Amino acid sequence: MHPRTGADFAACLAMDREPGMTRYIAGPWADDTAHRAFLHDRIGRDYGDGLGYWSVFPKTALEWFAGWVLLIPENGVGPDIEIGWRFVLAAQGKGYATEAADAVLNHAFATLAIDRVVAEIDRRNLPSIKVAQKIGLHCESRGENADLYAVSRNNRE
Repeated sequence: MHPRTGADFAACLAMDREPGMTRYIAGPWADDTAHRAFLHDRIGRDYGDGLGYWSVFPKTALEWFAGWVLLIPENGVGPDIEIGWRFVLAAQGKGYATEAADAVLNHAFATLAIDRVVAEIDRRNLPSIKVAQKIGLHCESRGENADLYAVSRNNRE
């Protein structure tokens, strides 16, 4: 895992274009120009010390972009700190998301001393819900289409 940089742009764009990849996530996915601008903004933005996106490369294939994990102000603005992940179809179901998200959550609590981390997850996105639960997040509130999962530093299992 390493901080996401402009060198990861093409891999991130290709991942977003995989069939069904962004079906549960609002964004400018259908407009190529807006999608590229969004991705450039997210890669280049300073989220604060210790926060940001990390690109994930399996230990057995260091050149293969498997996906990314993030720890940023919620929706890019806060005030809550959000964790999230997205992995290429070929990497899904292999434990990469859980391993990477768990490492980033440990970083949030142990290194950054963040008190609470959240993840808004579309309730149809069962694989992401499973990852959230595996790393200790619990459903805190229900929204119209997505639920808010959260865990605090003091009650992480």
